[in-house]
Amino acid sequence: MSENEVALLAKVPTGLYIGGEWRESSTGKTLPVYDPATGVELIRIADASVEDGAAAMDAAVAAQESWAATAPRVRGEILRRAFDLLQERKEEFALLMTIEMGKPLAEARGEVGYGGEFLRWFSEEAVRISGRYGQNPEGTGHMIVTQRPVGPCFLITPWNFPLAMATRKIAPALAAGCTVVVKPAELTPLTTLFFVKLLEEVGLPAGVVNVITTSTSSTVSAPIIADPRLRKLSFTGSTAVGQRLLAQAAQGVLRTSMELGGNAPFVVFDDADLDTAVDGAMLAKFRNTGQACTAANRFIVHESIAAEFGRRLTARVAEFSIGRGTDDGVTFGPLVNEAAVESTDAMVKDALERGAQLLIGGARPEGPGSFYQPTVLTNVPAESRLLQEEIFGPLVGITTFQSEDEAVRLANATEYGLIGYVFTTDLARGQRMIDRLDTGMMGLNTGLVSNAAAPFGGVKQSGLGREGSLEGIHEYLSTKYTLIPAS
Repeated sequence: MSENEVALLAKVPTGLYIGGEWRESSTGKTLPVYDPATGVELIRIADASVEDGAAAMDAAVAAQESWAATAPRVRGEILRRAFDLLQERKEEFALLMTIEMGKPLAEARGEVGYGGEFLRWFSEEAVRISGRYGQNPEGTGHMIVTQRPVGPCFLITPWNFPLAMATRKIAPALAAGCTVVVKPAELTPLTTLFFVKLLEEVGLPAGVVNVITTSTSSTVSAPIIADPRLRKLSFTGSTAVGQRLLAQAAQGVLRTSMELGGNAPFVVFDDADLDTAVDGAMLAKFRNTGQACTAANRFIVHESIAAEFGRRLTARVAEFSIGRGTDDGVTFGPLVNEAAVESTDAMVKDALERGAQLLIGGARPEGPGSFYQPTVLTNVPAESRLLQEEIFGPLVGITTFQSEDEAVRLANATEYGLIGYVFTTDLARGQRMIDRLDTGMMGLNTGLVSNAAAPFGGVKQSGLGREGSLEGIHEYLSTKYTLIPAS
């Protein structure tokens, strides 16, 4: 590690943040955090126990009433100060994400910008929580409809976007007047800890945000979810884990937001601008080395242009420079761990055994770290795993279609429905695809759609609820109706 990296890690808290205090685990146990580009241990942090989770929940409950009563303007200004300070420390946050998660510095800087926008957006939404007042139809009274914070929330964030996924959940909760317990992923917890330290600096009251890091996620989380004082569960991660959490949340009839898996179709019609489509593919597939729920998985390309699309895409992929994200010129980093490498490689081998053709990549490079070559396969059989499962790696699998109806059928032939990408210059066809794709989001002639002002979420087994936009704050509010009889 460089001197700058060592100095930065020295600034990152290593404890649990409970009730406004940094503390060790009640058991004294710690867990390691590794650099995926080298396999070297970066630091050790507190490994929370069930008792620590209970203490975090106690702190959130204790702070709930006063935080809900805090003026919306005050809540918003705290979030705005957090946004401003995050911009001042952009380089530190970007470097920290790169060394704990692996993404190149340019992408990490982009995430700081994206993650910060949730702080700015919801700082503005805090003062726009509204209700309504009016006479009922019968004329026998007046109706008052108000929005109230749901109460203490448990937020479980993933490892792939360690800042943006934290701000996308924490910011609307705080804006709405809710206190939270946050459990970041074991693989990339440092960015969240560093961010909560920033919240502490801008004056967030004790107990409003509490953070627990643990190597035994399900064990520590289960009692929190079962706590009758908890009123909201928000989770981003795999569909399988989300299903288990939903079953647990049902016992307490909790409000839930579930941002789960994806298997995004990337549909390229014969009239598409191929340069635009290839640009979109590079963004939709290889951002974050393919480790995103929004990543394009199934490349469904019209048979008349599939060969040319594959050729152009392969040429662009060949330009990647693979290495540690902090090194000059690196444009493609490691996967998060060895398990991710093995999963990607298994999908490549499965497709090749079934008859797919390899255009580029298909192996892990020599040397340390959890790297895998960006890979493009064509003529991928329909039964291949990479067309059936969420990939979460730098793997493109191209299959073909003949008609629009066939493209729609192939695109919708999945249990997931998070996002789809469509490339066509036919405006009418684009509008039809908006209506026909079973997804919560769609990119039309673009490979990047995420924005703090847009509602993020899916349908089918890709989840429940929305994050960001106007809808995002309402996930943390409950509606109350009061009738005042006519005098």
